[in-house]
Amino acid sequence: MGSNGGDPRRPPPQLHGVVIISLPPPDDPTKGKTITAFTLSDSDPSPLHHHNDHLLTLPPPPPPPQPPLPLPLSPKRVIAFLFATSILILSLWVCLFSDVPYQLLSSVDEDGRRRNESSSFLFDLYPKLGNRSGSVMPDVKLGFFRMKNGKSSKLGASSSKNSSAVFPLKGNIFPDGQYYTSVFVGNPPKPYFLDVDTGSDLTWIQCDAPCTSCAKGPHPLYKPTKGKIVPSRDLLCREVQSNQNFGYCDSCHQCDYEIEYADRSSSMGVLARDDMHLITANNDLAKFNFAFGCAYDQQGQLLASPAKTDGILGLSSSRVSLPSQLASQGIINNVVGHCISTEADRGGYMFLGDDFVPRWGMTWVPNLSSRRNYYRAEVMKIKYGPQQLKLGAGSRNVGQVVFDTGSSYTYFTNEVYTSLLTTVSSCYHQKRIANGLIQDNSDSTLPVCWRADFPIRSVKDVKQFFEPLTLQFGKLWWMKALTLTIPPESYLIISDKGYVCLGILDGSEIIDGSTIILGDISLRGKLLVYDNVEQKIGWTNSDCAKPQKSRGFPFFL
Repeated sequence: MGSNGGDPRRPPPQLHGVVIISLPPPDDPTKGKTITAFTLSDSDPSPLHHHNDHLLTLPPPPPPPQPPLPLPLSPKRVIAFLFATSILILSLWVCLFSDVPYQLLSSVDEDGRRRNESSSFLFDLYPKLGNRSGSVMPDVKLGFFRMKNGKSSKLGASSSKNSSAVFPLKGNIFPDGQYYTSVFVGNPPKPYFLDVDTGSDLTWIQCDAPCTSCAKGPHPLYKPTKGKIVPSRDLLCREVQSNQNFGYCDSCHQCDYEIEYADRSSSMGVLARDDMHLITANNDLAKFNFAFGCAYDQQGQLLASPAKTDGILGLSSSRVSLPSQLASQGIINNVVGHCISTEADRGGYMFLGDDFVPRWGMTWVPNLSSRRNYYRAEVMKIKYGPQQLKLGAGSRNVGQVVFDTGSSYTYFTNEVYTSLLTTVSSCYHQKRIANGLIQDNSDSTLPVCWRADFPIRSVKDVKQFFEPLTLQFGKLWWMKALTLTIPPESYLIISDKGYVCLGILDGSEIIDGSTIILGDISLRGKLLVYDNVEQKIGWTNSDCAKPQKSRGFPFFL
C-alpha cells in the first residue's frame, strides 16, 4: 500500500518552511535586519530540529534623503546675482519707460537693413576773438530766398563713399554771437570760416565776382571761374529759386539769388559749384562736388559781424543744404548733429551723417514738416521752475519751437516772454533780500539786466537765484514726459559791466511772431541731432568735449 513506514494509517510526513526576520533594536539602527530560515517535519517531534536553515544579515537601510544645505555665497556669486538683477530691472525699465526700442527700430531702413555706419563727417567749432566794446546786436539767421529780377553779377553765365570726419566748432555767445567751422573749397583747396546755421538752406561764401559789398573776412574772397557758375536750368537752381518771391527764371544764363534774414540783413549772389575737401576720421581725404552761393553783396549785420567769418554753412533739411547734397550723392545719411560747449573758451563739434548719433539716452520728438525747411517741433508746456508760463497759442494751447544755431539768443513769443518777465520778477521780489540783485537798465547789452552788490565773475555766481526753464514736447507712450531743460547758465549772460542779463528776447517781429526760436545760448551743453531720414529731432546732455561713435545698450561696451 505504499511505503509509509509499514503503517497504512499514518499520513506521509509533511515539511513546513519557516522564516524569522529580526529587526534591529531602536537604539542601534546600524546593525541592520537578520533573517533565519528553517524547515520542520511532522515525522520529527522536535520542533527545534532544523533540517535546513540559513542565516542572512542584510545591510542597514540608507538614511532618508535630507535637503541639501545651502552653499555659502561667495563675493563673485553675490556680484553676479546683483548684476543679473540689475540687468532685468533695467530691461523692464527700458521696455516701459524709455524710447530706446524706438531708437533701435528707427535705425533700420525700410528693407530691414541697418543704416550704414561709418558715414559721417565731424567738424570742430572754432573760436574767434571780437570787439567787446559796446552792445551786442542780436541776430537771427532764419533766411529765405528772394531772386532779384534782372540783377546779376558781372560773371558770364569725386567723393569718398561712406566716409567719416569731424568738424570742429568754435566761437561764443558774447561778444561774437556765433559759432563757426572751417571748410576747404576749390583746387587747390583753400580754407573758409563759415557760420554754422541750422536755419539756413544755402551755403554761401563771400565771392569776388567781383564783390559789390563784402565784409573783411579772415580769408581771401573765393574766386570762381566761368565754368564753376551753375546755369539756371540746373535742378538745384530750380530748388533755390522756387523759394524766392519772383520764382524761377528760365531765361537767365546763371542762377541768381538773394537771401533775406530775420534780422533784416541780406546776401546776394550767384550759384556756383566746386569741390569741397573733407578729412575723414581715419585721416583719409574725401572730395565731393557741391553747389553753394558765390555771395558778392552783403548788407546789414553781415557787414558788421565781429567774428568776421567768410560766409554761412546752410544745414537745414532743404535739398540745396550741404547735408542734403551729400546724402543725394550717397555719401552720408541725411543727419545733422552739433554739440556746443558751455565753457567760454571751448567751442564744440558738428557732424554730418549718423555715425555719431547715440543709440542710448536720447530724447526724440517729431520734426514737423515746414515750408521753409526749419527744424521745428511742437511744445505743450513751458515752465519757469514750478510756475507754468502762458503759451497763448490758441485753443490747442501748443506752441512752435525752431532750433536755430544761426541765432545767438533765444526768442520767445510776446505772450510767453511777458509771462516769463512777470514770473521772474515775482520770484525776484520774493528773494530780493537774499540775492541782492537789482534790475538795472543802464547796461545796453541786452534789454533786461541785473546788478548785484557783490562781484559777478560768471553765471555760476548767480544761477542759484534763477530757476531752470522746462519745455515739454509731449509724452512717450502714456507716462514719460519728453522735456528739454534749459538751466540758468543757458539763458543768462554776464556783460562787460559785470551785470547778469537775460539772453531771452521778445520775438514779436521774428518770422510771424508766433514761433519760439531756440538759439545758440540755449543749445549749449547738449548734443542736438536732426534726423532728416526719420523726420525727428533729438537731444541729450553732454559736455561736448569729444564725439563718441554710437553704441548699443550701455552694458554692451
